[in-house]
Amino acid sequence: MSKRYFGTDGIRGTVNQNKINGDMFFKFGLAAGTYFRNLKKKKQTAIIAKDTRLSGYTLEPALVSGLASAGMHVFTLGPLPTNGLAMLTKKMNANLGIMITASHNPFYDNGLKLFGPDGLKLSDKIEKKIEKLIDTKISKHLTNPGVLGRVKRREDANENYINILKNNFPKDFSLKGLKIAIDCANGAGYKSGPNILKSLGAKVYCVGTSPNGLNINLNCGSTFPNKIQSFSVKKKVHLGISLDGDADRIIICDEKGKIIDGDQIIAMIALRWKQKKILKGGVVGTLMSNYGLEKLFKEKKIKFIRANVGDRYVKEAMKNNKCNLGGEQSGHIILGNFATTGDGILVALEILYSMRKGKKASELFNNFNQTPQELVNINVKDKSIIHSKKCKKSILKAKKILIDNGRILVRPSGTEPKIRIMCESNNKKLMRKCIDLIKKSIN
Repeated sequence: MSKRYFGTDGIRGTVNQNKINGDMFFKFGLAAGTYFRNLKKKKQTAIIAKDTRLSGYTLEPALVSGLASAGMHVFTLGPLPTNGLAMLTKKMNANLGIMITASHNPFYDNGLKLFGPDGLKLSDKIEKKIEKLIDTKISKHLTNPGVLGRVKRREDANENYINILKNNFPKDFSLKGLKIAIDCANGAGYKSGPNILKSLGAKVYCVGTSPNGLNINLNCGSTFPNKIQSFSVKKKVHLGISLDGDADRIIICDEKGKIIDGDQIIAMIALRWKQKKILKGGVVGTLMSNYGLEKLFKEKKIKFIRANVGDRYVKEAMKNNKCNLGGEQSGHIILGNFATTGDGILVALEILYSMRKGKKASELFNNFNQTPQELVNINVKDKSIIHSKKCKKSILKAKKILIDNGRILVRPSGTEPKIRIMCESNNKKLMRKCIDLIKKSIN
């Protein structure tokens, strides 16, 4: 049975439409609170963080009200990166962590990412159980007045998150002498990103650190890497770091201004960890991972597993294959020794730790030749069009055209009303022909 509210990465959509409004967030909070309360039949604790969207001010109170109405105690943490929320869910012994965010989407979208007490995103099975509760009568789950949850605000979340990150590295780790540019996408990492780099001694140049509720991901951040590229070249830095709206993605550029995507970052970390004998079980990528990355790992005798798109599925594959490294081309990278989900700031620190002995970023990356890849996003009213006879026929025809010359992947976005067409081939003319063929069947 397919899910009604949850997608590949939580719940997401346009604010004040359908499922992203105060009424539904109350129901989400009540349902999630009821599910976790029923596990132990006593009061539980939930913590809530968010990114910088204006809509967070309307959605958070509704979510808090739902949780407290179910008998959950609630701590609100304010703007904090998604993995900060995951880490603090474990540290604070909370039963549930909820991140109010739409990640890399524009300001007019918002949503939820839910984490269990282990800091892991909830499984499909648990999400379906919560969905059942959402659709039942509200009065059935309202707790008695004497056992309503209490709500408190904590102001130390970013400080605690930074301390956890620092503890993953040797105490003498220093960034003195390095000039670093960081684009925080006017999002959740606008405080902790620059602060941790400065505290380690780096000279830091910031952009995307003035959120106004409406400018998150606007012409900045990891989905707009030209921003950090031009900014880094202008400031003549050793490394440019670009995060997305909830800081769980990272794209970088080297000292020459070359943009480095998630696949190249994963390759560098995997090769380094293999050399240090800390790589375990191989590496997990996704169906979108570049074929050049797969070839590199084959040459280096590193096991490579492709998972479905979405860092939750990457994490599941890492767990099933006992891997401690996985991620996506988009910059969702999970360092399994230290984190349960993607963390752009943590990955940046791992990269900078590799540079501490004077290595240039341009020397660390570019470990494989990327197979030319094109990604086309098509806005649609109904994503089920991908299952139409016309679309299926065009995909089959494209695969026959590409046989032995590349690969094509067509999938609905799990977070936006879009169909994504990805094609890889050294024959760019052939690649364009296949993409156009499928586009015509969708438009």
